[in-house]
Amino acid sequence: MRVLICPDKFAGTLTAPAAAQALSEGWHEIAPGDETVLRPLADGGPGFVDVLATVIDGRRVPVSTVDPLGRPVDGEVLVSGGTAYVESAQACGLHLLTEAERDPNRTTSYGLGLLIAAAAEAGAREVIVGLGGSATNDGGAGMLAALGAGPVDVSGYALPYGGGPLITADKLAGTPQLRPISLIAATDVDNPLTGLHGASNVFGPQKGASREDVLRLDAALEHFAGVLEKAFDLEGLATAPGGGAAGGLGAALIALGGRVVSGVALITEAIGLDAELDRADLVITGEGSFDHQSLRGKVAAGVANGARDRGLPCVVVAGRVETGYREAAAQGVTETHSLVDHFGSTEKALAEPRQGLREIAARLAGQWSR
Repeated sequence: MRVLICPDKFAGTLTAPAAAQALSEGWHEIAPGDETVLRPLADGGPGFVDVLATVIDGRRVPVSTVDPLGRPVDGEVLVSGGTAYVESAQACGLHLLTEAERDPNRTTSYGLGLLIAAAAEAGAREVIVGLGGSATNDGGAGMLAALGAGPVDVSGYALPYGGGPLITADKLAGTPQLRPISLIAATDVDNPLTGLHGASNVFGPQKGASREDVLRLDAALEHFAGVLEKAFDLEGLATAPGGGAAGGLGAALIALGGRVVSGVALITEAIGLDAELDRADLVITGEGSFDHQSLRGKVAAGVANGARDRGLPCVVVAGRVETGYREAAAQGVTETHSLVDHFGSTEKALAEPRQGLREIAARLAGQWSR
């Protein structure tokens, strides 16, 4: 039997490659003669570079950068030919902060600017930036500052880091100091920069913003959009689809001449997922939380849709499952299994995810293997 194993990361516990390996090991405990094909997945968020590195023949260039609070952190750029892949979460990720440190009024995307500059210096002519899982809401102001074009006030003084101070932005300090490159923003978030469905309203609360903060940040981003439009001779930046990705990093990349593409589509094409689905007998996918958001464009739903279109059974294994059977089945999901149900507690699911995935996969092999 040919089993295609293509999970996303289990946020906070396992990377996508580690989750895929655990599922494969568990399957082979019961059905050692079966073939398991591992194709870990990601969208534009954490794990973007790790997943691409499993299928792209390139070199991983270490980069010293900073986290959302300006503290030193290690990052890397994946370079293949004239293309470089950058993961914004390595510098801007929510996972880099404790819950008490989350404050989008002061978190910065400066570290991403250092990663992009390093990609350009490594000789890339095209830089693909994975966006997702950010702790920032600064509209890319920090990223621009790292490139020599940070916002300044009417007196010409550089603004403090974070989304809050952008309300006082008057102009940019200069033009971005960056070698000629083509920029691509990889994300599956189509939210605009501002408004009811914008970066602040939709994603601000999970980054530590109160209701008052959300209103203040949204106003600040709307004002900053005007500054960017004037600096780059643009219109409609505040409402551009994908502009709200990663706290507004999408908008800043658009302002720099970048275009927005689907992160999941980019990954699935790179790993040849369609061809693997054509050859599979069973598909196993999964992620940390399989919930209502999963069915609206996230990795697991995309895999299940592809399996459904081919008449393949698709099993979802997740940290926890919060979708109903009918709505999951409509997307092509044959059955779901969760680590929380398997262990009987959230605490143990978080403490022993690798063992849990192995045990669930072994049970699935007993059920599905010929």
